[in-house]
Amino acid sequence: MTETILAERTTIGRLSTQPDGWRRLEWNGGSFETAHRPHTTLVEGVIKSDRHLIMATLRGGAERHEIRTDDGHRYDGPDRPGSISFLPAGCERRLRLHNVNWHWAAIGLLPDAAALSGVGPASGLEDGMVLGLLSEFERLDAIDGGLDPGYCETMASALSRYLGRRYGGMKPVAARAITLPAWRLRRIRDHIDAHLSGVIRIADLAQCAGLSDGHFHRAFRSATGKTPLAFIQERRIDAAAQLLARDTASVCDIALQVGFVSPTHFARIFHAIVGCNPSEFRRRHSVG
Repeated sequence: MTETILAERTTIGRLSTQPDGWRRLEWNGGSFETAHRPHTTLVEGVIKSDRHLIMATLRGGAERHEIRTDDGHRYDGPDRPGSISFLPAGCERRLRLHNVNWHWAAIGLLPDAAALSGVGPASGLEDGMVLGLLSEFERLDAIDGGLDPGYCETMASALSRYLGRRYGGMKPVAARAITLPAWRLRRIRDHIDAHLSGVIRIADLAQCAGLSDGHFHRAFRSATGKTPLAFIQERRIDAAAQLLARDTASVCDIALQVGFVSPTHFARIFHAIVGCNPSEFRRRHSVG
């Protein structure tokens, strides 16, 4: 078998920490990259390539993946095994990954791939065909120590046509947008209010909405303009403000009642939302 060229350069430009086991192989018209990362609390950086990038999380993932591209695309949600994303050539993606432990792979296609001209950036997609192809590239590379160029060109060409036909002329994430009706939002809010003093899990809120965790993040933000975490914090601070105005309990006790273990953290979040610290708020608004 004729191996592809193992290139020295990499696609990803600036990351706070580099992944392990990075391999990049090239053929006429495309490239394949794969790497893995052991558990890392936070990874920040920028991706920008002269090629269209089709990326997949093969194993593991990230608890939270924040993405912003320079053309306005946004994503904020978990990165799970099988998650697919697309980044057009020349488009810059800024990212923040929280609690990462993953193995990923990507195919890069030259920008003259006409079939991809109408495909915009996308994140958090589920696409078995794309995942299967990237997984097979990674498997063959691991077994043979390289990839056959003819095979790569054939499969990459098929992938390009597939993506163009399925996603061309539309933004995939927008097309998959899910709305939350008012009654589901009330159910979510009621669940949050009933569990303010304890742990509020995103998975439980997603279950209230009848959605997967990833779809819930996008749908909730679309409906409220806020992340679930920001909304939970606001509900906790609203409850704390009511207690501060009418209750004689200490600020520390009130912080615990609304789910803050650390009084310092509570004071910081309270000030960020209300504009003053809890003690000052109590002096201004206490009815006692």
